[in-house]
Amino acid sequence: MPLRNTLFTLCLLSAVFLFPARSTAGEAQFISTIDGDSLVVEFEGRACEVRLIGIDAPEHGQEFGVQAKCHAMRLCYGRTLRLEFDRQRRDRYGRTLAYVYCNGKMINAEMVRAGLALAVPYKPNLRHREKLEQAEKAARAERRGFWLRGGLKQAPAEWRKLHGKG
Repeated sequence: MPLRNTLFTLCLLSAVFLFPARSTAGEAQFISTIDGDSLVVEFEGRACEVRLIGIDAPEHGQEFGVQAKCHAMRLCYGRTLRLEFDRQRRDRYGRTLAYVYCNGKMINAEMVRAGLALAVPYKPNLRHREKLEQAEKAARAERRGFWLRGGLKQAPAEWRKLHGKG
């Protein structure tokens, strides 16, 4: 039995040192906003596009697109951000997928709570699905952002299809 325990311990230690766990979070410096659900940050020494997980904000040229981009800028400008990753770290376009935090607040949820983004679950990244859905319910109830007018004329995904952006 002692040999079996020793072999198990050696295998476990080898796995820890040879295959370190991927980081689930990291610090980033805000650079700019692309739109209400995409940022450019400096992360791990390079500029990186970050797509906010679980939300979809109006696009540039769409109603509330400018407001969404400006709100994201106000939340992040000049700040150090914390990126939290879920199961999938990159999307099909190569963008980093993250929940972004600033001063303890999740930017993804703040965009939805302001009525400037929809809560949209994207499998397999569902860790904060309920929090984002609750933020949307609150925005609707309080008639914030585009909910003041009952919502958007078109969801951002529909708008992108019609305007060749996705």
